[in-house]
Amino acid sequence: MRTTPTALTIAGSDSGGGAGIEADLKTFAALGVHGLVALTSVTAQNTREVRLAYDLPPEVVVAQIEAVVDDIGVDAAKTGMLSNSKIIKAVAGAVKRYGFPLVVDPVMVAKSEAPLLRPDAVETLINELIPLATVVTPNRFEAEKITGIKVQSINDAKKAARYIVEELGAEAAVVKGGHLEGSESADVLYWRGDFKVFAGPRIRGGCYHGTGCTFSAAIAAELAKGRVVSEAIKIAKDFVTVAIKYGLRDVGRGHCPVHPPAWVLIPAEKWGVVQDLRRAIEILEEHGELINPLLPEVQMNVVVALPKHYARGVDDVAGVLGRVVRYGNKVKAVGPPTFGASSHLARAVLKVMEFDPSMRAALNIRYSEDVLEAAGKLGLKISFYDRSEEPPEVKVREGATIPWGIEAAIKRVEGTVPDLIFHKGDVGKEPMINIFGRSAVDVVMKLIKIAEQVRVGRHT
Repeated sequence: MRTTPTALTIAGSDSGGGAGIEADLKTFAALGVHGLVALTSVTAQNTREVRLAYDLPPEVVVAQIEAVVDDIGVDAAKTGMLSNSKIIKAVAGAVKRYGFPLVVDPVMVAKSEAPLLRPDAVETLINELIPLATVVTPNRFEAEKITGIKVQSINDAKKAARYIVEELGAEAAVVKGGHLEGSESADVLYWRGDFKVFAGPRIRGGCYHGTGCTFSAAIAAELAKGRVVSEAIKIAKDFVTVAIKYGLRDVGRGHCPVHPPAWVLIPAEKWGVVQDLRRAIEILEEHGELINPLLPEVQMNVVVALPKHYARGVDDVAGVLGRVVRYGNKVKAVGPPTFGASSHLARAVLKVMEFDPSMRAALNIRYSEDVLEAAGKLGLKISFYDRSEEPPEVKVREGATIPWGIEAAIKRVEGTVPDLIFHKGDVGKEPMINIFGRSAVDVVMKLIKIAEQVRVGRHT
């Protein structure tokens, strides 16, 4: 028996890679489902416009569906761009024959506002395909077009969702709230006589190209894995929120695309960060007698940030819970690597990454002229900031001092990130040296070399 779930996307291709089958296949893969394709249209588009759309003959669309069903099997399917009546009727006929669960994303307009569904095909979609749907996923404007109900509130969305089920024959409908007003984006599901609202934060400045495709594909993927409709939509909501939040803002000059792989890449990156910190802690403890004299009064921490695209705040930076402390004449990590375990060093690393995204790690040691001299002999780059020069408006802002100081130190050496940045303290503030590097192991190895050089210097 086949154990790998499969999901079929019956949709158009986006040459810009942000929506269509490209977004669907990324979503299927991120959710652990093998993706199948029945291509309906080829578009020449980017993040700003759809320049051309070419529809495949209906018989070619159906032949693709038949080919994958006959050999591989389809656990669930979704539709996207079905631009004309003939394609819709052909797809509906295939769905009737094979009976797989179907998510209908009634794609009518691209993010660039280019029409993707011909006006005469709307009735065909309503009469031929929606009655076969397990779930229909219209946005506000698509719901208005399908139902004739003006959708401006949650209550309006409920009316439209109920209409799609009770009047048009779909098993379930979820009217998406991305185009409604409010601090939250609330999607309204009507299924088996009940309403359920799935609310999530409205992400300002996120990427939205491909959101509808990604959401409907995620529902299809979860249905393919055997989840019921409400469970599938809950996971899809969480999934698309992550894809929007971590969208690819530097791709294209128009509507930037969502990033479905973030769903699996972030946990993978977190695992890598934790492994890096664990190894760094082992090295520190193995060289405890060498490191012990360099610990400051506030003790030491070692931190590593997620890659810059995923590092949005201190909770995206992992450190040693409870810090690294003196343990006799050695050192010991009090707790395990934990995200959000450090705020001061985390803010320092996040600021450094604005200048060099590869410099994702840091640790702190006590200020010592011996350390600076040793680092200089090793060829390490050094800079500093003077806390007495901190502007009053920065000083009164909680958490602003360290980012200000790090930026000042980097600008002092013409914008390149140094290996060491130090300050000589202030009232109630211990003088400190921060060491920066590409990984936790990298900064620890820099520290060991410095400590060895300090020891050599003291014996000469």
